[in-house]
Amino acid sequence: MHGMFRKVLLGAMVCAFASACSDSGEPPPTVASAGAGNTAGAGAGTGPSSSAGAGSGGAPAGGGATAAAGAPPTAGSGSGAGGLPAGGSAGSAGAPPVETGPFAVLVFSGTSGFRHDSIPDGVALLEDLGAENDFTVDNTEDSADFSDANLANYAVVVFMSSHIGVLSEEARGAFQRFIQGGGGYVGVHCASCGADDWPWYAELLGATFTGHPAIQVATVDIESHDHPSTAGLPDVWERNDELYNFDMNPRGAATVLMTLDESSYDGGSMGDDHPITWHHEFEGGRSWYTGLGHPKEGYAEENFVKMLLGGVLYAAGR
Repeated sequence: MHGMFRKVLLGAMVCAFASACSDSGEPPPTVASAGAGNTAGAGAGTGPSSSAGAGSGGAPAGGGATAAAGAPPTAGSGSGAGGLPAGGSAGSAGAPPVETGPFAVLVFSGTSGFRHDSIPDGVALLEDLGAENDFTVDNTEDSADFSDANLANYAVVVFMSSHIGVLSEEARGAFQRFIQGGGGYVGVHCASCGADDWPWYAELLGATFTGHPAIQVATVDIESHDHPSTAGLPDVWERNDELYNFDMNPRGAATVLMTLDESSYDGGSMGDDHPITWHHEFEGGRSWYTGLGHPKEGYAEENFVKMLLGGVLYAAGR
């Protein structure tokens, strides 16, 4: 997608928003049990690397073998540009600040085990969008780059199908303080894999991946266009992707932006209300997540480009 076209897309998104306010090596697909309980609980170097670190394979297919009857439980209630304060405390009151001007994004793509071969495509897309929309992008797979000093250089951290299991306890602490100091989080696809290993992160995220059926086309319903990540999207989007099931419905703790129509594909386990993209404010920061983003070719799709750019802008407070 050429730069001018992306700029036109961004202009259309902003105008619309203002007017309203399988891969090689992948394990067999699974359908998750829907009976998992709510997540709970509360809870980090220098110079991020510039290479994306391409890999092969696909998504982990963890979770139960067969979907249980009934929908998952519903979740309970639960940033500056290039220089965020590292302090803050859990549950700090007040909305994150609204910011203007250029900002910096750190893309974390570290993995263990299965690795999505679309990760380099996602990193490259963010680099292109940054060049065209006044933000810079650094990419790292090094847990040491999650330090108070380094994270203070960024307004947003994007987890690009990354695995939190590769983050040290020190890295986790620094990232938690980053969010509590007003930072923004964007999670893409497998950013929700293994989230139950870190209860605080599971709350930031909103729900945890439990399994998926085979890649197929499904109907994505856009619930609201009153958000930067949905302002330029159609009411209904036909998307070919790996369609995640989750341990819980984030609605209530988060604002749901898109849902999957389970009647349009096989293997959904969440029933009539199956969120796939959502956002919320959390402990002083902003969190935006989409379960979409498995296929390499999907990162060139116009609707996905609009959605991801809007998610980053929201997390940055723009």
